[in-house]
Amino acid sequence: MNAIKKYLGIVWMALAAAVAYYSYEIFGGKFATGKQEDLVFAIIIFFVLLPLIVSGLAIFGWYSFKNEYED
Repeated sequence: MNAIKKYLGIVWMALAAAVAYYSYEIFGGKFATGKQEDLVFAIIIFFVLLPLIVSGLAIFGWYSFKNEYED
């Protein structure tokens, strides 16, 4: 079971990197449109939601990889 947790920890960390990359690719164009509603949406995504999501996935993956959830 611990081996599965380690592998899934790597999967969660890879998922965090993938979410960061694809969010940048998808929502990155919102900054350049010139519309105010797109700019506000992009700022909320990039500076509020994206750091929370990516850091949560990465921390969970790191702890799972290091067997912190063993107890």
